[in-house]
Amino acid sequence: MRSPLLFLHIIAGTIGVLSGFVAVFLRKGSRRHAVVGEVFVISMLALSASGAILAIVKFQPGNILGGILTFYLVATAWITARRRNGGTSIFDWAGLLVCLAVGATEVTLGLEAALSPTGMKYDYPPAPYFIFGAVALIAATGDVRMLVRGGISSRQRIARHLWRMSFAFFIAAASVFLARPQLFPAILQRTGVLALLSFLPLLLMIFWLIRVWLKNRASRTNGNEERALGLLPRLKAERV
Repeated sequence: MRSPLLFLHIIAGTIGVLSGFVAVFLRKGSRRHAVVGEVFVISMLALSASGAILAIVKFQPGNILGGILTFYLVATAWITARRRNGGTSIFDWAGLLVCLAVGATEVTLGLEAALSPTGMKYDYPPAPYFIFGAVALIAATGDVRMLVRGGISSRQRIARHLWRMSFAFFIAAASVFLARPQLFPAILQRTGVLALLSFLPLLLMIFWLIRVWLKNRASRTNGNEERALGLLPRLKAERV
């Protein structure tokens, strides 16, 4: 069973990383971005699911949690992009519970690693557990806010989609370029290209989130100016 699953994992990871790099450079909302994005979503779901199953077979709790977190991020980002009219569903509540469980487990394993004599837990130091635990808890906080409000607006929806897809992409890229540098030529390892490719999804995530924030701020400013201009005729009429 492991051999076909491993083959699926490798193929899905290759397609996911390639389609991810294509998608981030395409204009958001375009037809090409949507098509490539669908390929990215399907491949990432297959990658994370197969990775989690392989980790269960090998009993690697850290990788199990990483696979579940990646699957959750991609699935919730995909649902967010498709849900244009706001609102929530039972899927969001289920995602929240999964995310809270992953975050709590990651933090617990991180503490156990920090307190252990070897400074390791299941072959990982505390830092990865704490980093991914923090990401899971941040995502859970966003889920709670969305559920309490009964949905999110267009700009918030875009930001939620962007950061979740981008961080899932970072996990996949780091799993290939940082975790397995021996697969690439030595010159790429010495020049830092592999590290750049690993962290490029996070850099692009920051870039796109800043653009969304600036557009949101500009639209608010324009809206306030339009309302102010609309009040001028009324004020003049009242003075007359």
